[in-house]
Amino acid sequence: MPDTTPGLPARRAAARLLAAIVDARTPLDALTDNEHGHPHYLALDGRDRALVRAILLSALRHRNTIAALIAARLERPLPPNAHALAHVLHVAAAQMLFLDVPDSAAVDLAVAQAKADPRTARFAGLVNAVLREIGRRKQRALPAVLERTVDAPGWFADLLATAYGKDKAARILAMHRLEAPIDLTVKSGPAEWAARLGGIALPNGSVRLARLPAPLPELPGFAEGQWWVQDFSASLPARLLGDVAGLRVADLCAAPGGKTAQLAAAGAKVTAVDASRNRLKRLAQNLERLQLSAEIVEADLLAWTPPEPFDAVLLDAPCSSTGTVRRHPDVPWTKTPEDIDRLAGLQRRLLERAVTLVRPGGRVVFSDCSLAPAEGETLAAAFLAGREDVVLEPLTQADGAALSPFIDAAGMLRTTPAGLDLGEPAISGCDGFFAMRLRRV
Repeated sequence: MPDTTPGLPARRAAARLLAAIVDARTPLDALTDNEHGHPHYLALDGRDRALVRAILLSALRHRNTIAALIAARLERPLPPNAHALAHVLHVAAAQMLFLDVPDSAAVDLAVAQAKADPRTARFAGLVNAVLREIGRRKQRALPAVLERTVDAPGWFADLLATAYGKDKAARILAMHRLEAPIDLTVKSGPAEWAARLGGIALPNGSVRLARLPAPLPELPGFAEGQWWVQDFSASLPARLLGDVAGLRVADLCAAPGGKTAQLAAAGAKVTAVDASRNRLKRLAQNLERLQLSAEIVEADLLAWTPPEPFDAVLLDAPCSSTGTVRRHPDVPWTKTPEDIDRLAGLQRRLLERAVTLVRPGGRVVFSDCSLAPAEGETLAAAFLAGREDVVLEPLTQADGAALSPFIDAAGMLRTTPAGLDLGEPAISGCDGFFAMRLRRV
């Protein structure tokens, strides 16, 4: 089949992008950016771009399950260097097992794709046989393989088991297989907006939608700036600062601006600091739509000195993003334990800088969206050891009912995808976040 065959360019793009993710550790969002993404992705129309993202999300969420089903249909393992062949099989199997794509179409396009690539042409018959056998047996085989397979690389599964215990780690990994719901932070009236948008109001005042009924810009309230997209967990750190009305507050590493918007809506005089000019442009656009204002500063936090100390500082630090796997299933396949150690070192330096930017008696909140204790609890203990200029201000039930279930024994905040049980898996859960509140002495 030539490239003009309907559906073939999309499958080729999906295989190329899957290779970039798992072989070159390139983030999915970078590859599928609608302005600066992968050339093969940008060559597609909007419908095919959506299909490619759906294929990749399914292939990554269930990577080990798909690999097990493929391996069970092979007489001998694939050659160690047969990466291109493996990606063709994974892309096709993801469609057959988890997407609403007819088996025959997925198989035929995969065979055509294999024949057209010199690296895989001699395996076209194997592609056809393996995929057709998967299709014939999937109704019984898929549930059995899902039951016994861990859909995460070994290092990440081990990290979760060590940090949270086997049972909780299993619950976290089970949630990672599910598409995440969409949470909205609303300026006011969460119950009314939940009813209007067909969602539910969460304990923190956010509105949760199981799925988008239409593109975001077409939903009621978007153009009027009545809400913005922000996960339940991501909305919690700004609340740890307490009443910020009238206070000078720095939001460090601020882009794309969800926390800046929270602080501004609460009446703070916000200075939003970030090193990325492009991300700050997005922050400014978001604030304009929301009819909120903040001073925007493009600067390297480690080299930036404000004219005077702030009343409060929020540092949502760059991290491994391992708490967002449900939304970004590429993360375990693009990050490594070495990345976590490197990022923890950066977070320590940023936090040491952040506490110097607040006046004596002022609060500092540190947070990140990582499930790794090295970027959370372990970092906090090491940072606080022996310091006399800053103290931990433990969280308590007085900080709000929405926070109470997530306060640990030390008075710090820890959420995981296994938390926020709303009775139905598809609408339960939240991103994994760590946060602690400090006071400058």
